[in-house]
Amino acid sequence: MSQETILRTPDSRFEGLPDYDFQPNYMEITGLRIHYVDEGPKDAAPILLMHGEPSWSYLYRKMIPPLANEGFRVIAPDLFGFGKSDKSSRTSDYSHTRHVNVVHEFVRGLDIRDITLFCQDWGGLIGLRVVGEEPQRFSRIIAANTGLPSARGLRAIFGYPLFKMRIRRLGKVTQEQLQEHSNLMRWVAFSKTVSELPIGPILQMATMSNLSSDVIRAYEAPFPDESYKAAARIMPYLVPSELSKNRKVWDNVLSKWEKPFLTAFSDRDPITRGGERYFQKMIPGAKGQEHVTIRGAGHFLQEDKGEDLSKIILNFISQSE
Repeated sequence: MSQETILRTPDSRFEGLPDYDFQPNYMEITGLRIHYVDEGPKDAAPILLMHGEPSWSYLYRKMIPPLANEGFRVIAPDLFGFGKSDKSSRTSDYSHTRHVNVVHEFVRGLDIRDITLFCQDWGGLIGLRVVGEEPQRFSRIIAANTGLPSARGLRAIFGYPLFKMRIRRLGKVTQEQLQEHSNLMRWVAFSKTVSELPIGPILQMATMSNLSSDVIRAYEAPFPDESYKAAARIMPYLVPSELSKNRKVWDNVLSKWEKPFLTAFSDRDPITRGGERYFQKMIPGAKGQEHVTIRGAGHFLQEDKGEDLSKIILNFISQSE
């Protein structure tokens, strides 16, 4: 990855965003400037909020204050390619492993322990892999509208090539077709082939709330033009790209995870709906937990029900200490 391909969104794009007046923090990781929100006492137990795509830490603006007000250290990083973090103009600079490595270095750089992880969308694919790297740093996990697809043997070898073949056969998917019937395959084909990726409409399509023009502007702020959207465009295509590596995390860590594990999936997400059952079945720490279904929320349930999620996180921590 050359410095010529690295882009940094101008700070002016982030001025005056509603309900997002948090102090910016930055960490240099492998030549990249990574932005993160860090609220609450620095010596308190940390809650790590991991976003997916094409969102950024703005997604957690409703959750950060109530969690910090209860005395926790609330940390919400922007993934490489999103928010106020550096971006690359080339899709080839992004991979599942690179995201895992950056977030792992971020966690190690802050040297946080006793972590409560809340992860949604790609925040789960990345966050759960980081748990696999250093499970001792994490005390409990809350998974929301996410997954960690895995396979072994021939399925691990041929799964991703077959997935890419199916995407090629789908060809171009229009925004109207996506709105009419949304699923993972259509979403991948749309994001990869559409000439201009419509960030604001994507967020609106995947939430039940009516987003104001100012909120839409906030989600579009990280992307002045299409060259900044390489990560947002390619990440859906990468979902099943590392099935074997994900399987190792399941085999070595998650299938043996005795610490508390909670699912908080929404009822109106066509992409991940039902995925909570696999977590509940496969993870020992999920047994006996009061798993939650968030009613009336779409894929970006933090946007629809952020305050409710904060209460769920706080209750889960108090019951599992």
